[in-house]
Amino acid sequence: MPRIFRQELIGTDDAIDAFGHVNNQRYIAWMQEVATAHSAANGWAMDRYLKIGAAWVVRSHFIEYLRPAFAGDALDIRTWASSLALREVTRKYSFRRAGQLLARAETRWVYVDIKSGRPKRIPEELLASFEAVPDDDPELARLMEG
Repeated sequence: MPRIFRQELIGTDDAIDAFGHVNNQRYIAWMQEVATAHSAANGWAMDRYLKIGAAWVVRSHFIEYLRPAFAGDALDIRTWASSLALREVTRKYSFRRAGQLLARAETRWVYVDIKSGRPKRIPEELLASFEAVPDDDPELARLMEG
């Protein structure tokens, strides 16, 4: 089970906006894509959530854009849980191209009952599948440098 999950993506032409770089909406889509892939890699694919009648919803996003990404760029996207609480997880992300930090981001995910939409306690089995990686983790220092 990876603490820090890595996925490589290519900036595609359909991700480009009128200014010639990757649109901010694409970053949000990538954040959800990589979070879902990390969850699946740790044994929690979407079908497992659906079987237990619970899932994650976004409470908030924060993205700091440092440099633009362009069509054809090979992007290295990393994600990790930075905090695990009773009903909420904070997940962070880094976006890099050729070792250069392009953006850093954070999403607060709330665990909810699918039928009611109300927050619910995260099961111990699910919490045990992830490790909170603190901000001062040595591996993160290199990922988050500009």
